[in-house]
Amino acid sequence: MTERRLTGPVEVVGAGLLGTSIALACRRAGLDVLLTDTSGENVRTASGLGAGRARAEGDVPQLVVVAVPPDHLGTEIARALGASDAVVTDVGSIKTEPLRAVAGEPGVARYVGGHPMAGSERSGPLAASAALFDGRPWAVTPHSTSAPEAVALVDELARLCGAVPVVLTPEEHDRAVARTSHLPHLLAVLVAGRLADAPPEHLALSGQGVRDVTRVAGGDPALWEQIVTGNSEAVLGLLDEVRGQLDVLIEAVSSGARADLGALLARGVAGTRAIPGKHGGPTRPTRSVFVSVPDHPGELARLFADAGESGVNIEDVHIDHDPGRPVGLVELLVEEAGAEHLLGSLESRGWVTHR
Repeated sequence: MTERRLTGPVEVVGAGLLGTSIALACRRAGLDVLLTDTSGENVRTASGLGAGRARAEGDVPQLVVVAVPPDHLGTEIARALGASDAVVTDVGSIKTEPLRAVAGEPGVARYVGGHPMAGSERSGPLAASAALFDGRPWAVTPHSTSAPEAVALVDELARLCGAVPVVLTPEEHDRAVARTSHLPHLLAVLVAGRLADAPPEHLALSGQGVRDVTRVAGGDPALWEQIVTGNSEAVLGLLDEVRGQLDVLIEAVSSGARADLGALLARGVAGTRAIPGKHGGPTRPTRSVFVSVPDHPGELARLFADAGESGVNIEDVHIDHDPGRPVGLVELLVEEAGAEHLLGSLESRGWVTHR
């Protein structure tokens, strides 16, 4: 067994959702955790959850994890580098801008960026969980002068938290998240914005599709202002590409050029198939099984129990509520090979399914 390099203490700067979740995961592993936050209430709450203790004078961390909003990353990373000889990492969603801010700092070799690809619509320490990162990718982004032992320590932190480390340069990370996170968020915002002043009779036709497309648009605007402006170069390149494709789409729709429209639609299908499947493996053919579920307490639990009895694994779940009836339409996404068996099993237990 490899000897543990990360022995603690670990200082977490910023006791919000991500910071407190990391602290809880470190405590789960038996490490001493020191908590720092401009909000004393956040520290008290996180401590009460068992995430660690407030840092006291004389405490010397082995590793500092900076978990603050993007606008403050550079300042806090520099402060941590100057406060001790600890290795310093962060969990921000942009990497090149904070690195530029600390590039000339003494001890910058002890800094290795990080970004766990996990989160929640909720925020604050009460939303935290030690299991938040289990099975999730965690970008580890060493720069050209990062010390190997510092990289190893940050890699170990990611694994200790249950995540899967993915090593990228800071520049490659920012291009990647612009494509997979920042651009999708902005496009969802534009689509959701078309709904803000829509007539009620239009909104009455809302289905699961529009909910899927717009869900992420509900994120904190103040946070996303910081993220997008901090990664503006990578985001702008992608927005230019989308603008060009939007012009092609407008022309195809206005002229009735079905071949051009079909090519754009097919490109979208190819993109959905390019997204990695479970555990980073290839995607497998899936099929949706639709089940009508009465909107009563316990019915959803009963459906999941009956689906479990079928022996078919559910890959994903969507619920579309019928605004005119006390019924929900539940979509169970399963591997194609098991769909018919699941349908038959549910129907034999009295469920109304839709093929």
